[in-house]
Amino acid sequence: QLQLVESGGGLVQPGGSLRLSCVTSGFTLDDYAIGWFRQAPGKEREGVSCISSSGASTNYADSVKGRFTISRGNAQTTFYLQMNNLKAEDTAVYYCNARKLTVDYWGQGTQVTVSS
Repeated sequence: QLQLVESGGGLVQPGGSLRLSCVTSGFTLDDYAIGWFRQAPGKEREGVSCISSSGASTNYADSVKGRFTISRGNAQTTFYLQMNNLKAEDTAVYYCNARKLTVDYWGQGTQVTVSS
């Protein structure tokens, strides 16, 4: 069974940091584009960051540029989202995604809450 599982969410104060992890099972990330999305209450899911399948291209939403960093692990089964200088507006459920051609795999989501 193909799965992605996120971890690393939690409650953090404004200005703090969190590192989200996404671990795959049942497949490796070779030739997959990978990314992180988030959905805040009452809002649509939005893209946060992604890396192309070749690894040559990395993109970030304007709202997180300079604060978040997406990366792959050494093994082709894990990727990360390092989030620094978190703001209240970053509060959301964060989902990892792996895409190959037209097939998408999603994690179950991990809650990130930024509050004092």
